[in-house]
Amino acid sequence: MSDKPKIKVLVVDDEPDIIEILTYNLEKEGYEVASASDGVKAVQTAGKFKPDVILLDIMMPNQDGVETCRQIRDMEELKNTFIIFLTARSEEYSEVAAFDVGADDYITKPIKPRALVSRIAALFRRESKKEQEVSQIKIKDLTIDRSSFTIDQGGKTITLPKKEFELLYFLAKNPNMVFSRDELLQNIWGADVFVLARTVDVHIRKVREKIGDHYITTVKGVGYKFDHN
Repeated sequence: MSDKPKIKVLVVDDEPDIIEILTYNLEKEGYEVASASDGVKAVQTAGKFKPDVILLDIMMPNQDGVETCRQIRDMEELKNTFIIFLTARSEEYSEVAAFDVGADDYITKPIKPRALVSRIAALFRRESKKEQEVSQIKIKDLTIDRSSFTIDQGGKTITLPKKEFELLYFLAKNPNMVFSRDELLQNIWGADVFVLARTVDVHIRKVREKIGDHYITTVKGVGYKFDHN
């Protein structure tokens, strides 16, 4: 029997039936599961339970999933937590809003439990591969530290949300190489996650707001590159 701690999943949905079926299927796969029925309770529970993964409904009473995600992403102890949005809505703006506040994945209801379990496993597989990469990059006046998701910029420490950090890290470790939005989506979000190309633009804009706009160059009609001149 393995002594490896169970992966902890927080299921957040205002529909008891969905919580019940997801909890059953996740526990059957060996996950430790907690649940919350609205966004306010989700933030409280997340702080105590410290989940590795949060399955988060967008449309909920008291506080929707987007605001809930924003608050959770501000919690230092949950900076490495995966957040997967669950929603019955397929409108484009819902997806953009989800990734804009730091979602890792996005699944439209009705949810197929076995497919969901596979998506969670895929997130951890991708993360395992990333952990094997060099933990620190020094480029220009930036020291980009993968272990802490921080950037030292001339003695000033900047902390970036996970996806913003991964985007900067990927571009910085491939300086002067131009990547299309599709290539960045594949490398940062993965081939099995359906994400709009606009999500890349949103994350690039946020990175530029925090470290300055002279590191990442837009190559019109092609994509982006980290300019190391």
